[in-house]
Amino acid sequence: MDEGLRARSIAACADPVGHGPPPVWELELPHHGELVAHRPLMRTLAELLGPSFVFHHLHSDRQRPGIAGKPWHHDYEPNDRADPSLLMVHALHYLGGLDETVGSLAVLPGSHRESLGKGALAHLGTAALPGEVVIDRLPPGSTVLLNSALFHTRRAAPAGPGHPRYFVDASYCQTGARWRPVKPFWRQMLARARELGLADGRWPELFADRHFTEYTRTV
Repeated sequence: MDEGLRARSIAACADPVGHGPPPVWELELPHHGELVAHRPLMRTLAELLGPSFVFHHLHSDRQRPGIAGKPWHHDYEPNDRADPSLLMVHALHYLGGLDETVGSLAVLPGSHRESLGKGALAHLGTAALPGEVVIDRLPPGSTVLLNSALFHTRRAAPAGPGHPRYFVDASYCQTGARWRPVKPFWRQMLARARELGLADGRWPELFADRHFTEYTRTV
């Protein structure tokens, strides 16, 4: 963060021609790479997605104290079969946990069954919705796994500016169709993961680029 790598990663996605790929992929950082294919996480994903799944992308951020909430949204990407039954899962890693000084995560159970765009509920901001579940107490090092089609929102710390939120999210998809990538340099990223041996020989499809369509910039 302090060296500007997060900002350069965002710039590379926003303007790939003008900025080119970032100098360092997040997964090249030793602990980030380890987290992508963390064995307990892989075992749990295999229970949810089956034995064959592919890594989609990784984001890493240190969100400043007092950062505003993020409106209701989901993060599911389409696949070339337009098959909503194929699962995409996000692993939300809260390195410092969650409490009243950091903010909370709210999810809307059952919303993953609706065929709605990512921002279909954004006009509601971070408002409380009937049936929501609020996750506001997690110890450091906790991970939340959720169906990527599930609507969720980040809420600001209720007591005002508190502590930074150290946050890493990684996503994974069932194989069986080709998924739309969200990073313009996704091929290089997957190739680097293979070079580093992050799959440890246990997950042959984890970084296989045949599971993706070509990159198309979206708004």
